[in-house]
Amino acid sequence: MSEKNEKEKKAKRTRIPYTNRELSWLSFNERVLKEAYEKENPLLERLKFLSITASNLDEFFMVRVAGLREQARMGVKKPYPVGQSPSAQLRQISEQAHFLCKKQYNCLRRSLLPMLRNHDILIVRFEGLDAKQKKYVARYFDHMVFPVLTPLAIDQSRPFPLLANRSLNLAVRLKKEKETHFAVVQVPSILPRFIALPGEKKQHFILLEDVIIAYLPKLLETHEVKAVSLFRITRNADLSIDEEAEDLLQEIQKSIKKRKRGRPVRLEINAKCDEETQRFLIDTLDVREADVYSCAGPLDLTAWSKLSSMIKGHADLRLSPIIPARPADFLGCGDDLFAAIRERDRFVHHPYESFDCVVKFLASAAEDPAVLAIKQTLYRVSGNSPIVRALMRAAENGKQVTVLVELKARFDEENNINWAKKLEQAGCHVIYGLVGLKTHCKILLVVRRDADGIRRYLHLGTGNYNDSTARLYTDMGLFTCREDYGSDASLLFNLLTGYSRPPQYQKFITAPDDMRSFFYERIERETQNVLDGKPAGIVVKVNSLLDYDIIERLYKASQAGVDIRLIVRGICSLVPGVEGVSDRITVHSIVGRFLEHSRIFRFENGGEPLIYLGSADLMPRNLDRRVELLFPVEEPKIRMRVEAVLAMQMGDTVNSRIQGPDAIYRMAQRRGKHNIDSQAAFLALAQEREKAYLAQQTESTRFTPRLKAEEEHNQSMDQKGS
Repeated sequence: MSEKNEKEKKAKRTRIPYTNRELSWLSFNERVLKEAYEKENPLLERLKFLSITASNLDEFFMVRVAGLREQARMGVKKPYPVGQSPSAQLRQISEQAHFLCKKQYNCLRRSLLPMLRNHDILIVRFEGLDAKQKKYVARYFDHMVFPVLTPLAIDQSRPFPLLANRSLNLAVRLKKEKETHFAVVQVPSILPRFIALPGEKKQHFILLEDVIIAYLPKLLETHEVKAVSLFRITRNADLSIDEEAEDLLQEIQKSIKKRKRGRPVRLEINAKCDEETQRFLIDTLDVREADVYSCAGPLDLTAWSKLSSMIKGHADLRLSPIIPARPADFLGCGDDLFAAIRERDRFVHHPYESFDCVVKFLASAAEDPAVLAIKQTLYRVSGNSPIVRALMRAAENGKQVTVLVELKARFDEENNINWAKKLEQAGCHVIYGLVGLKTHCKILLVVRRDADGIRRYLHLGTGNYNDSTARLYTDMGLFTCREDYGSDASLLFNLLTGYSRPPQYQKFITAPDDMRSFFYERIERETQNVLDGKPAGIVVKVNSLLDYDIIERLYKASQAGVDIRLIVRGICSLVPGVEGVSDRITVHSIVGRFLEHSRIFRFENGGEPLIYLGSADLMPRNLDRRVELLFPVEEPKIRMRVEAVLAMQMGDTVNSRIQGPDAIYRMAQRRGKHNIDSQAAFLALAQEREKAYLAQQTESTRFTPRLKAEEEHNQSMDQKGS
């Protein structure tokens, strides 16, 4: 491309509304924080939402802010794809992140802590303990805390220690003979952050750091303690991996160790930290003033979700536990899942319907003598994964088991490495994916010898094979044994495991080979359809919408007259409702009890709608740098269910916030409407389906003896008549 064309393209992009990725993400995290403020949510659930915002923010700094900081350090000036340079973005991020931090602590101090006190749940300071509690704390300190503490003096012979990422530490300013000294005491992460205390009727807790502070004179006997401040460092944790290394597993293990000593990108300190200690920390850690976050309360808000689980009783302060229903599509199918799938495609909607059907499908395949081979991709799995255990069992039973374990799944690298080793030891063929690409698609292939020949059974999903997150994330799965789907699955696995060329699929759409062009073509087709007077429309549900070229095409489709409805949980760089640009586009963000994770794509297609499910968001990394999978939904009953999901979510008035042309999200209008909580509705519907099935079974069992007696009576009368 010529320099002139490149400049024209850049100038054009700056005129098109496009929200910065990082600012859009911070806006999403603020929407999560609003759930912690929401009075209709039970108190202990609000604590969890606050904790989630803190955990989200940690990862944001470790990856996104750290990446921008490195770009700024290297002098990168070029904005991508539009907007500002890394340095300019960092200034805006700092302003918005400081504002978010202030709102987090306002929520804790002014709302949640007073409400906990109203329910006789008290977070007490050491000075407020009664005699019995002080005795308990003294014994706890001597037996549990003191043995694991290591006070670290800082002087010419003992430099500032390398502190672990996100660890809690105490900076202690000391005096001895008019000289100032400093020491650091790490708050042991191996011990509970909240200590339950004895108390009558009320529940009392004290923070571990408050106990340590009270007994600092016992640790630092030769100096006078003048000031103490809690602080926490967030480090650059974005791994830099040489994928050309001879041993990828070994290379990732080395990179994980480097994560613990990355450059500091954020310093959190207590708001009451004295100026001298604060200056010491800033200078020693080499952080900028803008990277210092003064917190008006206990540091590390992620710990509050643990407190929520420690509180005894108070069922009224929690949501009722979720018991997923048995999947409606498998009710009445008996124990033979393979027979059920041969009959027709089967659909599951998690977490409303149980993930157990996926585990059972794989476990059955592991034990079935007719099963010859199993192939599966694993991106994130649980710590005690029944999926992995079933794969290991299958290998032990002599099946040919091939597993692609994605070692580069961020923050799950260690867990995946451990599982990869165990799978190999069990006899599975384990591969680590393609160089330069993360394998993010969710697919399970079972090759079975049926009475009429070899048949391939598939599970295709929008979410990970993780039984833990399947209770918290909304995802969809499809079971099928259609021949064309099975053929595509074999081609995909051959590509992942061997040296095959990118194949021509019959049904699958994959990244990075053809997914981007598929979306271009589908958007352009809808644009042409509306110009030709045919039915046209696009509905998309994703986690993130960031890709500039996709957004540009959606704007053009809107300008041509295509109605476009988007459900985007998190990052959304598209700005809807802008006159002359995106008038016909709406953007909903659903934030509720469950994390919205399913990806759905619906194209009106001239009155013959196409529906696809898949693993990909509309981001450059998903379309260009990952192995992703999109698959069509063709079974009429399943298509109706997916359509109903989209309709219900578009009408949500409880969890949904709608983005305006100013890029600000506001609650959906409830005036004149019934409150619609789509997540609660899906759960109720799943349970009603199961309940109705069980009731039907009970009725048929109840009348079976009577029907049998009537049949015998009729036979007797027939014999008499003859």
